[in-house]
Amino acid sequence: MMEKSFCFGLMLGAIGGALIVSNSQKARQLLKKSQDEIKQKVNNFVEDKLEETSETIDKAQSKIKKG
Repeated sequence: MMEKSFCFGLMLGAIGGALIVSNSQKARQLLKKSQDEIKQKVNNFVEDKLEETSETIDKAQSKIKKG
């Protein structure tokens, strides 16, 4: 019973949030700004990880050539 109530509340909250965002210019701008910030953070994270991986591969290749 409690799971059904939780799911129903979650669904109502999602619908309510979507209605608020769709009808509010400020909310849309805030959502867009947040999405842009998240995209930038993800891009930075991926670039950092790619750079770390590239450095690790370069080190491993140089050890193989020396070894």
